[in-house]
Amino acid sequence: MEHFDVIVIGSGSGMLVASAAVDQGFRVALVEHGRMGGTCINVGCVPSKMLIYPVDIITAIKGAEALGIHATINSIDFGSIMSRMHELVNHDSEQQAHAVEATPNMVWFKETGEFVSDYTMQVGGHTITAETIFIVSGARTALPLIKGIDKIGYLTSDTVLQLQTPPKSILIVGGGYVGMEYGHFFSGIGTKTTILQRPNRVLPDEEPEISELLQKQMQQRMEIYTGFEVVEARQEGAIKTLVARNRVDGSLHEFSAEAVMIATGRVSNADILKPERTGVKLNDQKFIEVNEYLETSKKNIWAFGDAIGSQMFKHVANHEAGIAWHNSIHDHKVKMDFSAAPHAVFSHPQVASVGLTELQAKERHKNVFFGMAPYHETAMGAAMGFPEGFVKVIVEGETGKILGCHIIGPEAAILIQEIVGAMVSEEGNYASIAQGMHIHPALSEVVQNAFGNLRPA
Repeated sequence: MEHFDVIVIGSGSGMLVASAAVDQGFRVALVEHGRMGGTCINVGCVPSKMLIYPVDIITAIKGAEALGIHATINSIDFGSIMSRMHELVNHDSEQQAHAVEATPNMVWFKETGEFVSDYTMQVGGHTITAETIFIVSGARTALPLIKGIDKIGYLTSDTVLQLQTPPKSILIVGGGYVGMEYGHFFSGIGTKTTILQRPNRVLPDEEPEISELLQKQMQQRMEIYTGFEVVEARQEGAIKTLVARNRVDGSLHEFSAEAVMIATGRVSNADILKPERTGVKLNDQKFIEVNEYLETSKKNIWAFGDAIGSQMFKHVANHEAGIAWHNSIHDHKVKMDFSAAPHAVFSHPQVASVGLTELQAKERHKNVFFGMAPYHETAMGAAMGFPEGFVKVIVEGETGKILGCHIIGPEAAILIQEIVGAMVSEEGNYASIAQGMHIHPALSEVVQNAFGNLRPA
């Protein structure tokens, strides 16, 4: 048995803790059976945006005629797009691997580990133990219960990155963040794309107005069926067929394509670790239970990132890493606050949100105001050809405290940041946005305009 001061399970945002621990002079065991860097670098944020950005350019070129620009796309080099993505991903992952292997006081265990007793793990032929453990084991694609799905070759957000040639047609099961982003990608490169979504709208956790406009816009380039539950899958030759039930009338419909992609959510990898053997509890969805300090049910074992299932985004996990590490070495503990955790969907148009929806705000607060402003009423919106899109803000009536913001339209992921900054300020209200001078003409004016249109919810 080999003893360490700290065990970190997972090399994504867990690396922030591992590095901090080494800097403090601790001896660290890093348990990572996959490629160094975790989900974001290898199969998540980075590679997906490397694919989506070229499609943003393609979409802009196709829409340029409305601005008096007559341009054509002669060809799309799928191989080049994929190679560019792989080169960056491989470089980043390999550089991080080299750094870890060269770091004194850090030992990388390259096999899947599991707990065998309190604070003790078996990793391959090694038994390791530590007084402080961080579980940052990430998540994997959730596979829905579909008859015959295991008998057809299907893609996930992991395996889609290994495509050598683009399919002529694809069925994407799921209209959430991953499904809508890859729907944008595949339709953009010319693949006939169909999205089958079980809930009655895409991005069901977003504001209804956001979902409605996104579906309206993206249906111009693909087929989207909401309220359809896929119940069966089969394959004949190269063609895959999905049978879906209309959840309104119960009727069955068949959809066929060359490829099928499953994008129905994520499940925690924590169950693979057998955490119950060290006293760490999982919830009903198999995510690790933590309190507001990111402590698990076992003293000195912490968890964060996708393994806990709250706000499963890289930037949130990075923030959680700082909270968990601080709380592990200081008596004065800091709470993890998700109220100003933003996220974005890199569809076309983009979507970005932070905080509460209007319905959530009305359930939790007595006096709620909201304001909306469309892109096309700004000077820059006019210059851009009057794109459809809007900013919706939600505030507390008495204090002006920002409760939430929801944006759909160009550069939504950038525009949301002004809101986040105001939310985490000492006052947390919209005064700085309303009073601050905004460059004219710039898209940021649409954010200020939304606060100028406040009215009772």
